[in-house]
Amino acid sequence: QVQLVESGGGLVQPGGSLRLSCTASGFTFRQYTMSWVRQGPGKGLEWVSDIKSGGETTTYIDSVKGRFTITRDDPTNTLYLQMNSLKPEDTGVYFCAKDLYDGAGLGEYDFWGQGTQVTVSS
Repeated sequence: QVQLVESGGGLVQPGGSLRLSCTASGFTFRQYTMSWVRQGPGKGLEWVSDIKSGGETTTYIDSVKGRFTITRDDPTNTLYLQMNSLKPEDTGVYFCAKDLYDGAGLGEYDFWGQGTQVTVSS
């Protein structure tokens, strides 16, 4: 039974920080690329970041570079997204997702979490 459970979202003022967590189970977590994907109000899904198996290689959408950091802790099957200097345009539901193909960077996912709401507002 594959499960991805996000937590850590909330309401934060512009310039603030949040740390999202995603706890995975039901598959060999350490073998797969994991991603964070978000959906803002009235917007489509937007890939934010991914981290390859092993954790050495990370990528980010340009708009979050320098502000967000994706990490993973394989022994605990946990994916993280540290979000600093948050902006209103970062508002949305953040999902963690398991990439279908490890390291391929194709934007295809086979499992998703339920999402956690991030709201950046004064």
